[in-house]
Amino acid sequence: MNTTAAHDERIAKMTFATVYPHYVTKVERKGRTIEELHQVITWLTGFNEKELQDQIDQKVTFETFFQNANLNPNAHLITGLICGYRIEEIENPLTQKARYLDKIIDELANGRKMEKILRRGV
Repeated sequence: MNTTAAHDERIAKMTFATVYPHYVTKVERKGRTIEELHQVITWLTGFNEKELQDQIDQKVTFETFFQNANLNPNAHLITGLICGYRIEEIENPLTQKARYLDKIIDELANGRKMEKILRRGV
């Protein structure tokens, strides 16, 4: 499924710091922890705690966030639907990476086991 140029641009210019609190609320509301949230973000991006906090403090856009990231080589194993889009069919690389992040945070909030979220043993 193709995303529109406007949709891709909106994601690129959105700041990670504005979305991060929503991630925290989402996982905590479902009984998961900030530590678990950071674990899945670290798995996807390669950021350690300090680097993640720096991204938040600097109010980087998603475009910069993913430029700074070292994407996990197993990220392509994240598949399925998110926000009405099939992740593996998204053509814009940045939008796909943002949807990878959305998907693994959804999986965390929905109680999926960490080893499945982190695509271990796949």
